[in-house]
Amino acid sequence: MSHTIKLKKGFDINLAGKADKKIATCDQPETFALKPTDFLGIERPKLMVEVGDTVKAGTPLLYCKMMEEVKYCAPVSGEIVEIKRGEKRKLLEIRILADKEIVYEKFKNYSVSDLVKIDKNEVIDLLLQSGVWPNIIQRPYGIVANPEETPKSIFISTFDTHPLAPDYDFTLSGEEHNFQAGIDILRKLTNGKIHLGLNGNGEVSSVFSHTKNVELHSISGKHPAGNVGVHIHHIDPISKGDLVWTVDPYGVVQIGKLFLEGKYDASKTIALAGSEVSTPEYYKTYTGACVNKMVERNVKGRNVRFVSGNVLTGEKIKSDGYLGFYHHQLTVIPEGDHSEFMGWILPTTKKLSFHKAFGLLSYLNGKNKEYIIDTNTKGERRTFVQTGVFEQVTPMDILPTYLVKAIMAEDYDEMEALGIYEMIEEDIALCEFVDVSKHELQKILREGLDLLKNS
Repeated sequence: MSHTIKLKKGFDINLAGKADKKIATCDQPETFALKPTDFLGIERPKLMVEVGDTVKAGTPLLYCKMMEEVKYCAPVSGEIVEIKRGEKRKLLEIRILADKEIVYEKFKNYSVSDLVKIDKNEVIDLLLQSGVWPNIIQRPYGIVANPEETPKSIFISTFDTHPLAPDYDFTLSGEEHNFQAGIDILRKLTNGKIHLGLNGNGEVSSVFSHTKNVELHSISGKHPAGNVGVHIHHIDPISKGDLVWTVDPYGVVQIGKLFLEGKYDASKTIALAGSEVSTPEYYKTYTGACVNKMVERNVKGRNVRFVSGNVLTGEKIKSDGYLGFYHHQLTVIPEGDHSEFMGWILPTTKKLSFHKAFGLLSYLNGKNKEYIIDTNTKGERRTFVQTGVFEQVTPMDILPTYLVKAIMAEDYDEMEALGIYEMIEEDIALCEFVDVSKHELQKILREGLDLLKNS
């Protein structure tokens, strides 16, 4: 173990409805979708298919005008049945009516011994044409990595501390072989190290603990201990001009399968969780799945919100919406479109709050209590109140309050000096949760990142 990092700052949002470690039986969705909006930084996407075309899993559907070599491919085989657009003809979804049995595009496959011999250019070419490359994310900016650049290091967090997050030890059980193959491929893409962040809060998963050709780091603490941005900050910080790539464990496995089996395998096990789910369990499906089959007759109330991803950084979707490319959970919680008698002033043990003045009874009730929380913001946007609370939940040597103010003022030099290059939305999401001023901090941070990226 190279490092043991114990974080003192953070806050765990302990919600009711965690998925039991069981695989539920459910019919596969009829349709799947690739959503260009999932990929930050993609500009002027160009379609490569039309309605009525037949595709295989791994068939290119679109590319970005800025990086034409990066192909975004079909997760399943079937027929293109709809190309959905929004305002100003913005491309929103490419929907596929899936085959009963998935047919795959055939790519070159390798033996384990071959993985040592192949060169970097061969690796990049296969990753680009197969649709697997978008799993690789660049820091700064949190966008799909540019294949023409070389990062100083690559980071992988093997655990997730977001509310109701899936257990990778369970979802990736039996994938040790493919995970190691993915690591061996990623070694070709950097001259630096691959850093593997392990869960220091409990027993380390056997899927990751014996991984070779990496530096292992044990990270313990409250959320956001599992965020890869926190790991980067404490192990190999990003300065202006630096470049670091990140990949989630599912992406590493997918890379390994591509090279060992010669196919783009978009299958995944996702967690259906949340207080409004009757039976929270795991489901086997594919990237971009329509969620209607999973939630059918499995939701308690009518006035609920479906979130692709977690409640801090996920995307609101409909009951027949589609899972995001990077999401491994579907969360269902009560909608918060109602007024509360006395609001936050009413004493109760049912409210979760980082601020002890607002949720004192709940605080005294114990840290292991599970809470049912709706989407109500408990107030409207108001004057920016400087309380110092952001710094209490951010386990990084960054001052989020001053960073947000610098972004609002469009002060480029101050943004850089205050560490904006190390952050993306998930790293400030907890600040947004505890913010008494109700500002959309994730949106503000993205505006700042875009200002710097386009300057």
